[in-house]
Amino acid sequence: MVMDGAKARFALLSVGAAVATLALKFTAYALTGSVGILSDALESLVNLAGALIALMALKIAARPADKTHPYGHDKAEYFSSGVEGTLILLAAASIAYTAIKRLLQPVPLEQLGWGLLVTGSASLLNFIVAQALLSASKRYDSITLEADAKHLLTDVWTSVGVIAGLLGLTITGWQWLDPLIALAVAGHIVITGVSLVRRSVDGLMDYNLPADELAQLEQVLQSHRDQFVAYHRLRARKSGPRRFIDLHLVVPGAQTVQAAHDLCERLEAEIEAILPNASVTIHVEPAEDAASWDDEEHQTLAMH
Repeated sequence: MVMDGAKARFALLSVGAAVATLALKFTAYALTGSVGILSDALESLVNLAGALIALMALKIAARPADKTHPYGHDKAEYFSSGVEGTLILLAAASIAYTAIKRLLQPVPLEQLGWGLLVTGSASLLNFIVAQALLSASKRYDSITLEADAKHLLTDVWTSVGVIAGLLGLTITGWQWLDPLIALAVAGHIVITGVSLVRRSVDGLMDYNLPADELAQLEQVLQSHRDQFVAYHRLRARKSGPRRFIDLHLVVPGAQTVQAAHDLCERLEAEIEAILPNASVTIHVEPAEDAASWDDEEHQTLAMH
């Protein structure tokens, strides 16, 4: 598919950016010996691992449905963002360890000017690529590209913090500023890691659609309220960029099969028009049948 190929190209862009920034930041660390810059470089190492995993996940997610995976392979994207979130947490632990060690055993820094220049260049590259990935994630509704973009943006703000700290060290001479900022970096990226893992778990556990999308779905149903009696057992979930929605529709028993079918077709078409990549399944039930009204869930969700 064209869309899948485009997503893979953006993932390759992320891999290229990660390799370039990794080289730049480790060069900056070699020049300065700054643990703050080292923490920044380690996070870029996670960026590279995450970008490679994202590329693999997107290739798997692009596979069509088959006998063993009748709903497709879209959930592979959640594995990617979950692994990336875990890698971020491991990087945070490594950064914190290195920073605490440097706090206890300070080491004078060298060639800060060159180090700041190289780190700044890497941050600018990351920012440009992150904006491209973020735009693509919205266009293709991809949590994998979104995770990559937000991780790169976190890396950008991390670098900004490191640069600010090193400038402060240059002015004040306080050696403890560098590892202290590294600790702050570790705390900041923990938040990103936890958020990615949580969203990935939600996707794998078939978490409900966002409130705004559910509201749009119910608006479509309400607009046809005069053509059916009630609806219940509404279920909706998201798998990668795809949405799966199913519900039971209660109609007058005297309504013909053709009329009920035509109504379902209209509802499905309108829902799929406002919620991209949606697969809608509607089960029709007669209002006169007691079985259409005998469960508690129906009484909770039915329209009156």
